[in-house]
Amino acid sequence: MSTVWQRIARAQAGDDYATVYADRFRAIAAGGGDVHGEAALVAELLAPPASVLDAGCGTGRVGARLHELGYDVVGCDVDAAMVAVARDEVPDVEWHVADLAGLALGRRFDLVLLAGNVLPLLEPGTLTAAARSLADHVAPGGALVTGFGLDAAHLPGDCPVLALADVDAAFAAVGLEPTAHWAGWDRAPYDDGGYVVASYRPRGDTPSPPPTAGG
Repeated sequence: MSTVWQRIARAQAGDDYATVYADRFRAIAAGGGDVHGEAALVAELLAPPASVLDAGCGTGRVGARLHELGYDVVGCDVDAAMVAVARDEVPDVEWHVADLAGLALGRRFDLVLLAGNVLPLLEPGTLTAAARSLADHVAPGGALVTGFGLDAAHLPGDCPVLALADVDAAFAAVGLEPTAHWAGWDRAPYDDGGYVVASYRPRGDTPSPPPTAGG
């Protein structure tokens, strides 16, 4: 059975969607575009060699950049074709084919990162289970950061719209409290627009200060 993502991706790019997806970002980078906004935000929040779970890693664009910067990266995605591209591109990173709703890697991370509309692309009815398994992978003192579109203009194809309030409630129910809502990966203040980057921390944790220049 195809996932929501696979159905949308095949409709847009055919059966070779994983390669097409990776090539699109390579072309943007080759043309001088910035494709590392997510990694830049991670670098503002914590310094390498902190551990990062790239959850919903796709073809590994974000995880590969974080690995390059010196982070301890593990990536996972439900789509085996996307993960195969990631493994080919960066074989030194540990990449898993895994459903976030049942993720069980046996370790916790300083940061769990979900980029690329991962949450709206979950299978219907699995947000609660995914929130629970993702929370189980956040280390004490760690955080979870996710970015996703809030309207059709910021989502691929006919991807279902997921309300920010529902995401906040799902993570709160498993002990992750929202600490910030931003309008993008540059941490601009959230303006009730069509895209959000949200940060969560385990209930009761005190946020650590961001790394200072030079260490």
